[in-house]
Amino acid sequence: MTALEGFDRAVVAEAQRQAAVIERGVVENLPEGDLLPRLAAAIAAGRPLRIKAGFDPTAPDLHLGHTVLLQKLKHFQGLGHQVVFLIGDFTAAIGDPSGRQETRPVLSTEEIEANATTYLEQVYTVLDQGKTEVRRNSEWFARMSAADMVRLAGRGTVARLIERDDFTKRMKEGRSIGVHELLYPLIQGYDSVALRADVEIGGTDQRFNLLMGRELQRAEGMAQQVVVMMPILEGLDGVQKMSKSLGNYIGIREPAADIFGKTMSISDELMVHYYELLSDLDCEELQVLKVGLATGIKDPMAAKKALALELTARCHGRYQAGEAQALFERQVQGRQRPNEIPEAEVVFDGQQDWLPAILFRAGLVKSTSEAIRLIRQGGVRVEDERITDKDYQLSAVRPVVVRIGKRNYAKIIPRLQSR
Repeated sequence: MTALEGFDRAVVAEAQRQAAVIERGVVENLPEGDLLPRLAAAIAAGRPLRIKAGFDPTAPDLHLGHTVLLQKLKHFQGLGHQVVFLIGDFTAAIGDPSGRQETRPVLSTEEIEANATTYLEQVYTVLDQGKTEVRRNSEWFARMSAADMVRLAGRGTVARLIERDDFTKRMKEGRSIGVHELLYPLIQGYDSVALRADVEIGGTDQRFNLLMGRELQRAEGMAQQVVVMMPILEGLDGVQKMSKSLGNYIGIREPAADIFGKTMSISDELMVHYYELLSDLDCEELQVLKVGLATGIKDPMAAKKALALELTARCHGRYQAGEAQALFERQVQGRQRPNEIPEAEVVFDGQQDWLPAILFRAGLVKSTSEAIRLIRQGGVRVEDERITDKDYQLSAVRPVVVRIGKRNYAKIIPRLQSR
């Protein structure tokens, strides 16, 4: 007997349609083969599935890498299922050890709450607020006694918990592992028990934690959740995962011109991956795009502009997205300077001064090290001349226009150091 026997044809057809939408871009569903019958049972019963994804508010801003999970939640919303956006305000105080080489710094309650507030402002650029159930795991963990937490800890073994690659690698390198970090998978897993989750979505780096949710649900005599694992989005370099620390990210709250321009800087190959994971194109439209790009029928530049416009509009609205596109076409494609260039008065230490230091004092970079990196990468121009010498000296004789990257201009107004 197959998993779908006993369901009528209409239910099976709808379950298959929904599975095709859900499986777009997915790396793995676990256990294999469980998603389709779970969908069919929910459709037959007229009961939406409860879809959980947890986010620890450990930083104030989200980037497009975070929206990969949000986009999959949106797919479930569009299919009529109940999305539960879980704010890990309790787990944020511990810090997810996944992919970490060292223990995260402990955040204060005030920092966590401030970050949680900005998260909610940003997630609704993707999710439908009226259809999103927002929960916090402090709802149940704050009520737990020390004895309750000890009982939860008893559900796991040290041998099982240190199997995970993150801990094994850190132990081999002699790096410390906090006891509280060992509890993290159990705590995340218990969230699935508390929320009675049918499906949990997470990145591939979350595999251990996601499966722990299944184990704890089984121990509670509950139906075990289906685990949907999404890939980690590559950053602008197309190699490393999108990360603020690596500087290869597109932030949701960045200016519209930056979101549009950064999206236009990705490779054609990466563009297709971004379309699959981030775009609202349906499966058929996505397939047409892929075939068109592969056969040369579709213009890659036009496709990339359409993607940049969609992502920018999601964060800032259609009008600002259109303005960002016009600015890109004028400044980057037309190689025209903007009509208004912000001025920065900078103190020079003599008639000439070191360019990285000037860029830092002007507030154009966060450090001289960042300036040196940009110069070496060819990302700095002085009066439209690309500067690649990290020791370049800027003259204090007259104001000059500098450009960082493709879009950021500033007119440096020199002022000599008073002796």
